[in-house]
Amino acid sequence: MNDVNPDLDLDLRGLLCPMPMVKVSQNISNVPVGGVIRAVATDAGSMADIPAWAKSTGNEVLKAEKEGDEFVFLVKRVK
Repeated sequence: MNDVNPDLDLDLRGLLCPMPMVKVSQNISNVPVGGVIRAVATDAGSMADIPAWAKSTGNEVLKAEKEGDEFVFLVKRVK
């Protein structure tokens, strides 16, 4: 996934559930179809919330990993 260049970076550190997912949802229309959002959160709940939101909206999570104390997501806009 290191070869993916995100179209938008979101710093969601310090936001509590469900705000990281809400911010990704609010910003998905700011990238083109096929575009990618890179989101970095500190709330562990985002590991469940963001993939569930993506599945329910037809978008794709390319990456959802814990890196140290942060959770890093790559979310691709599908439609």
